[in-house]
Amino acid sequence: MKILSQINAPEDLRGIPIDALPQLAQELRDFIIDIVAVKEGHLGASLGVVELTIALHYVFDTPKDKLIWDVGHQAYGHKILTGRKESFITNRQLGGISGFPKIEESEYDAFGTGHSSTSISAILGMAVASRLKGEMNKNHIAVIGDASIASGMAFEGLNHAGVTDVDVLIILNDNAIGIDPSVGALKKYLTNVKRGTAKDENIFECLNFDYSGPVDGNDLPNLIDELTRLKLVPGPKLLHIITTKGKGLQKAEENQVTYHAPGKFDKSTGEILPRPIKNEYPKYQDVFGHTLVELAKKNPKIVGITPAMPTGSSLKYMMDEIPSRAFDVGIAEQHAVTLAAGMALEGMIPFCNIYSTFLQRAYDQVIHDVALQNLPVIFCLDRSGIVGEDGATHHGVYDIAYLRCIPNVIIFAPMNEMELRNIMFMAQLGTMTGPIAIRYPRSRGTTMDWKRPFQEITIGSSRELRKGSKIAILSVGTIGNRVGKVIDENDNDQQIGHYDMRFIKPLDTNRLEHIFQNYAYIITVEDGCKAGGFGSAILEKANEMGFHKKIHILGINDVFLEHGTVDELHQLAGIDATALRNLLNRIFDAQQEPT
Repeated sequence: MKILSQINAPEDLRGIPIDALPQLAQELRDFIIDIVAVKEGHLGASLGVVELTIALHYVFDTPKDKLIWDVGHQAYGHKILTGRKESFITNRQLGGISGFPKIEESEYDAFGTGHSSTSISAILGMAVASRLKGEMNKNHIAVIGDASIASGMAFEGLNHAGVTDVDVLIILNDNAIGIDPSVGALKKYLTNVKRGTAKDENIFECLNFDYSGPVDGNDLPNLIDELTRLKLVPGPKLLHIITTKGKGLQKAEENQVTYHAPGKFDKSTGEILPRPIKNEYPKYQDVFGHTLVELAKKNPKIVGITPAMPTGSSLKYMMDEIPSRAFDVGIAEQHAVTLAAGMALEGMIPFCNIYSTFLQRAYDQVIHDVALQNLPVIFCLDRSGIVGEDGATHHGVYDIAYLRCIPNVIIFAPMNEMELRNIMFMAQLGTMTGPIAIRYPRSRGTTMDWKRPFQEITIGSSRELRKGSKIAILSVGTIGNRVGKVIDENDNDQQIGHYDMRFIKPLDTNRLEHIFQNYAYIITVEDGCKAGGFGSAILEKANEMGFHKKIHILGINDVFLEHGTVDELHQLAGIDATALRNLLNRIFDAQQEPT
C-alpha cells in the first residue's frame, strides 16, 4: 500500500516509521511529477526539497510550530502533505489552490509568499510576538534559498535576528540557483564553504547565529537527526543544507533553468512536450531583448540591468553578446534601480529591466534616487498587466497608478512590437532629460515582420486609429488590439473612434481636447487598476479642461485578482472583449430609447 495515500495531514506523517520515509519521498516526488507534467507549474524547486519537507513536518509540530517557505516555488510537497493532496490537481487554476503559500488557504501556510526574501523578517516577527505573549514552546522555522538570502531584506532580517535571543531556525537551502543561476560574492562564499576552502570566519557565526552544516539536504535520515538536535538549541540558528534542484527527474537536474517551470512534459522521460509547429508572433520580452542588443551594438553608452531575471526578461541576449555591459545583480531590485541611477549620472544609458510586480520592491529608489534627481533611467517593465496563473503576487496591475504620481516620470505603453522598438530607440538617443517607464505584457505580439527600421516618437503624442462620430475609445498598451477587433465586429463601427494614447504621462492634451469636443461618449480601456490609473488620468484632465461628459472606465476594480488564465482573469475583471461589447451595446441602446 502506498504511504502517501495514508497521509492527509502532518500528524499522519509522524506516525510513519523513519525507515519508511525514503519510500514516501519517492512517492511524493512521483506525485508532483505526475501532476505538474500535465497541469504545468513550478517543478524543480519542489523536487529539490522533498526530503526537507518531510523532515520538517516530521520533526516539528506544525501548524503550532510556524513554518515559512521563502518565495514559495518549493512548497508543492508542503501543500500535498498538509491536506491539499486531492486538490493539488487544481494548482494555479481558476478557483483552485494557489501556486504559492497563502494564509487564507491553509493553517499550515504560516505566511503568504510569492516575492522572495521576506521569510526571515516574517518569522522573526512571529517569534518575537510569541515571546511577548509567553508562548515559550513554539518553534519558528524559515526556509530560504541561496539566491533569496543574498537580497537586502533577507540580510536586514539576519542582522536583527542575530542580536535577539528568540528561538528561530533559518534553513539555507543552497542549490546555487534561483530561477537563473545565483550570482554575487555571497554565492562564491557559499561555494567555498561547500568546498571547504572558505576563510576561517563563518559569516553567519559572525552574525551571532549558531551555524551548522553544510549537510546533505537530500539525505532524509541525517536531516531528521540534525533538525531534532537543533530543536533543542536555544537562540537564533542557521542550518546550511545542500540540495539539487529538480532532484529525481534527470532532465530537471541537467537543465535547472528550463525545468524551473517547464510547461507540459513526459513524466517518464522528462522530455518537454513539443508545441504544435506554427508561425507564432514574438514574445514582447524577446522584442525587448533583441532590440536592446541591436541598439547597444551601435550605442556604446547603453547598459542593461536586471535583478535575477535574465532569462525571463530576455536580457540574456545582451549578456551573451555584450557581457561587459549587461548586469544580473541578483534578487536586489533596490540595488538595481540605484545602480542604474549611478550609471545614468555618469553618462551611461541604463535600461533597467524589471518585472512590474518586482519594481514595487524598489519604490523609494525610483522616487528618491531616480525621479527626484531627474535621471534618464529607462525602466522596462516586463509582465505588466494580468500575468495569469502566478496570481495576486505577480500581476503587474499597479504600475500605472504608482508611477503616475511621481514627478518627472514618463509612462509609455506600446500597442505593438514596433512601438516598443521605437520608444526604446527614442529613449537611448540621449535627448531624454528624465526617467521613462515602458510597460509591456507577458504575451505575444501581433506582427511577424516586427523588426522594422526605427521611427521617432514625439513624447506625449497619441495615434488616431479610427475616426468616429459618437463614441471615442481611448486605450493604452496591447489591450488596444482587442479594442480594434471589437469595433470591427460592431454594426455601428462608423460611430466609434479609437485612439491609441500610448503615453499615460504626459497625456496628449491636444488630442484629448479634440475628443472631448467631438464625441458624446468616452470609454477608457486599460489592463491596470482603476484607482489612480489611466482612466483616472483622463477624468482628471477632463475636469481640468472643463469638460463634464460621462467617461466609462474599463479597468481592474479595487480587489486583488487571484490566479487563472489571462483570458479568464480579463473576463473576471471586466476588461475582455465581451465587457467592451456589452458596454457599447448599452450606450447605443440608450440612444435609441424614447425620451
